[in-house]
Amino acid sequence: MKIAFIGTHGVGKTTLCYELAAGLKRLDLSVDLVKEVARHCPLPINRETTVLAQEWIIHTQICQEIELAQAYEAIVCDRAVLDNYAYLVHAAGRRPELEPLILAWMQTYDLLVKVPIIEAPTFDGTRDVSIEFQQAIDRLIDELLASFSLSCVRLPAGDRAGWIGQVLSEISLPPQPPQLDLFAR
Repeated sequence: MKIAFIGTHGVGKTTLCYELAAGLKRLDLSVDLVKEVARHCPLPINRETTVLAQEWIIHTQICQEIELAQAYEAIVCDRAVLDNYAYLVHAAGRRPELEPLILAWMQTYDLLVKVPIIEAPTFDGTRDVSIEFQQAIDRLIDELLASFSLSCVRLPAGDRAGWIGQVLSEISLPPQPPQLDLFAR
């Protein structure tokens, strides 16, 4: 099972990845995370990114997903290749030569979960804090989802506390482990 949280930067995808991984672990699934690879890119990112930087990010993401999928029952991805492609499109326009790869790889996700913008991004040492840039990427992700006819679960902006439960429900898993209460009388 491969689940990806998608959306622009600064919306809480990383936190949700860790929360979902913990929930899956409590359900006795072997699980690992594909962390956001852009943070390790040796080339410029954010508004200064280049085609080469985004190609590095997309291919590194795919490599990490392949590696972890072989070792774990579930992997939780902090982004999908579509998100990373949105940053490339923002910087340099659509790349027809890359789109077959993006579309084919998007079919490998069992569930895409779109995280909405609920506040402006805050600086964390890497993240761009421009609200306009954040919103532009969010719009591009929606445009690419539509262009590629991809479906996703869209989390509601007002109910963050229920997000992980909603994701578990989408994959037909219980919110709590079905363990016996050893201390019940």
